[in-house]
Amino acid sequence: MKTILVPIDFSEEAKYACKVAASIAKQTNSQIILLHMLDIPSTSVDPMTESNLGGGAQTIFYMKTIHKKFAEFKAFSFFDGIKVIESVIFKKAFQGVIEESSKNKVELIVMGSQGATGIKEMLVGSNTEKVVRQSDIPVLVIKQDIENFKIRNMIFASDFSENSKKNFQKVIDFATLFNAKIHFLYINTIHNFESTRDSREKINHYISSFNLEDYTANIYNDTSIEEGILNYGKEIDADVIAINTHGRSGLSQLFNESISKELANHALRPVVTFKI
Repeated sequence: MKTILVPIDFSEEAKYACKVAASIAKQTNSQIILLHMLDIPSTSVDPMTESNLGGGAQTIFYMKTIHKKFAEFKAFSFFDGIKVIESVIFKKAFQGVIEESSKNKVELIVMGSQGATGIKEMLVGSNTEKVVRQSDIPVLVIKQDIENFKIRNMIFASDFSENSKKNFQKVIDFATLFNAKIHFLYINTIHNFESTRDSREKINHYISSFNLEDYTANIYNDTSIEEGILNYGKEIDADVIAINTHGRSGLSQLFNESISKELANHALRPVVTFKI
């Protein structure tokens, strides 16, 4: 991993994402691009470059303010020893993230999330969800302040369908970066019930397609898939939850509306998504 992208709006949540990105950058010897999307009237921007300012007083004021905020952010001690690049572009948020990640050959996007209460709420109905849906590279979503971010135990929650195998090697590669153990997790609910034997055979068949050593296979019963993932994560003190997403609908069928429900407000573990 050489380049990590962090979209920032200079909020506390953006700071949380930056701190995690900095921890990862130090572990992987990566550089960080801090990206801010600036909504300036089109008359202030050269349409040929999308970044060449027309020189209006309002635009100059905006840019001075933004660069001052960048300087404050880059002064955080957790960035010490890391190459940090600032970038300001004039795009809708999710479009800018996707385009910049492609242009700069980014290998990981780290995003902060505001006010989320459950996995689905964390990823749906926001610019975060749009990035997750369109990004071809992993997206790590951070909700809370985390000191010394490390990944020792990573849950991979899935329905273990053949379709979800397409990019699973990306999950393995991500875990390998951190020497993390993968905990394969299938959640059984009353609405989506199957026998333990069938679930175990499905997981074992899935795992047999890959070269894996450090992992566990787990079947967990709960009242909903979301609660099962979060409760199991609490039991093993997981550092991150990994899930697959579909490009068209955002989240995979793992979070079918009929079996999802809102969770009580509580601290949520980081979630990393991989597009199928």
